[in-house]
Amino acid sequence: MLAIDFVNTLTSEDDRLDEWLSSQGLPWSEAFRDLRGHVGAAVLAVRDGLEPDLAPLNAALRGAPSFEVLTWSGAVEVTREREGDEVARGLALLADAAAELLASPAARKVKTCEAPGCRLLFVPAHPRRRWCDPATCGNRVRVARYYQRHKD
Repeated sequence: MLAIDFVNTLTSEDDRLDEWLSSQGLPWSEAFRDLRGHVGAAVLAVRDGLEPDLAPLNAALRGAPSFEVLTWSGAVEVTREREGDEVARGLALLADAAAELLASPAARKVKTCEAPGCRLLFVPAHPRRRWCDPATCGNRVRVARYYQRHKD
């Protein structure tokens, strides 16, 4: 699910954003970092029941309009393509994923990781989940608690 993957990418460090852009075949542009900030603010606003600033997302969507293409491979298939240069298409792809998340009930469930120093947002699979990744952030918190209890 692209929207959920993007939630994890939008608040991560730049190296994770670089990795994600590469995995999607997109070039790096400062515009991705800017959009990431706008999307993060919009997700948090929607989560808190406030009106988000949707203008930057709408601008990114307008930058590379989408259209449907019919192809034949034994049956008619419909795919969605976008116009524009690589950066505009990438920004529109991310804005589309953000729009999907913002319009879904999952936007109200987005949590901020409780680990110190982590800024990731995530949609928890379980209502009591507190960390973006129990194997990394959760483990760090548990190890820190253990260390605090046992240090002399």
